[in-house]
Amino acid sequence: MRLETLLPLGKVDPGLRAPEIPLDIWSVARDAALLEEIGYGGLVVEETKDDPFTLLALAAQATTRLRLGTSVTIAFPRSPTVMALSAWTLQKLSRGRFTLGLGTQVRGHIQRRYGVTWHPPAPWMREYTQAVRAVWDCWQNGTRLDFAGEHYQLSLMVPLFNAGPIEHPDIPIHLAAVNTGLCTVAGEVADGVRPHPVCTPSYIRSVMLPAVRRGAQKSGRGLEGFRVAMKPLVASAPTPEALVPKVRDARARIAFYASTPGYAMAFEHHGLGDLAAAAQQLSKAQRWEELPALIDDEVLHEFVTVGTYDEIGGKLLRLLIRRRGARRLPQHDQMIQRLRGLRQPRVDAGDGAALVMDGEHEVGRLRLALVEETHEDEDHELHRRVVVVVEEDLEERRLLHLLAALRDGGFFFAEGLVYGLLLKADVVAMEPGSGEGQAIGRRGS
Repeated sequence: MRLETLLPLGKVDPGLRAPEIPLDIWSVARDAALLEEIGYGGLVVEETKDDPFTLLALAAQATTRLRLGTSVTIAFPRSPTVMALSAWTLQKLSRGRFTLGLGTQVRGHIQRRYGVTWHPPAPWMREYTQAVRAVWDCWQNGTRLDFAGEHYQLSLMVPLFNAGPIEHPDIPIHLAAVNTGLCTVAGEVADGVRPHPVCTPSYIRSVMLPAVRRGAQKSGRGLEGFRVAMKPLVASAPTPEALVPKVRDARARIAFYASTPGYAMAFEHHGLGDLAAAAQQLSKAQRWEELPALIDDEVLHEFVTVGTYDEIGGKLLRLLIRRRGARRLPQHDQMIQRLRGLRQPRVDAGDGAALVMDGEHEVGRLRLALVEETHEDEDHELHRRVVVVVEEDLEERRLLHLLAALRDGGFFFAEGLVYGLLLKADVVAMEPGSGEGQAIGRRGS
């Protein structure tokens, strides 16, 4: 699995109101370099308030390994040739690290925000993707540009406007999707699918992936290397009191999604078709403030994982285990052995304090202990974890250096907050003398 995140770091607000953490364009390069340092696999940006290609150009110049992508940019307002050139340029700049994520948007935005005539989105996106690739083929291989479709006829490419071959010409294309039509198209012509946040794991597994497989079968190709890029909904805060507005905003977000006709299938899958219909009626009447009341706790927790920073990692881990149908995740023993093998300093934890992970150590100003524990959850299932005890308050920057070192032992940091996505072990930071730990990172699989 590759862990990727959005900018700004730590943003989990719903985007329906003024953002709690606005994007600072001047910090993009710095934040991208930080993500690469602490072990993220990728950085993606949306097309909302800033041009995504400009943001990714800033990130590309500041990094060398971090994967970069749009999640997503809106296809139909741009011609395929314009989109092809933007992606080609970023692929050159990033030296092969770019993924083009394309989305359709909905009819109202295409017609009234972009001023473009609407067409059925699935066949339109199929043709659009094929047209972009035809332009790339022309530039890379000197193939004559001769693409003829219902929406696009491309036949002219003079030397002045021919971008020419590049070192890494194979640019993955991912398609944003909710309904089966676009999932089928993704299986036919794309390299991955990006489910909307309203798509639960159950919906992805039962509805979306079968459609992807039908599309692949239709085009006679396999799905080796095909990516599913999930974007889970999480509401988290340091304390229960601070969590209250996060939960309120999460209800508003789910209600907003329920009011969008294009997302109705995702709600119907969970027996919530009547709720979606009621939300659509409130939306048409512009009774926005009444929407969140439709989302009770049961519906909320179907779509959103909710918890304080101390709780959220464990909750995500239990969800992952349950959805995998396993009592514990694979390779746990290998993880422990990797941790035990970190006997030599690997990464500077800040101010000259190098990290050693074997027993208990006083290293610089950083005191660490490695503890292996077994605990029983509320379902009477046994789980093992490796706990790294940090018996000192750390400044944020030193904590990030520490997490970079832990990454070498199989951990990584997620979402710019003190919680992460999951695999085999817990990392616990201890307040001095408190006897209580706080999860600071987990590894996803």
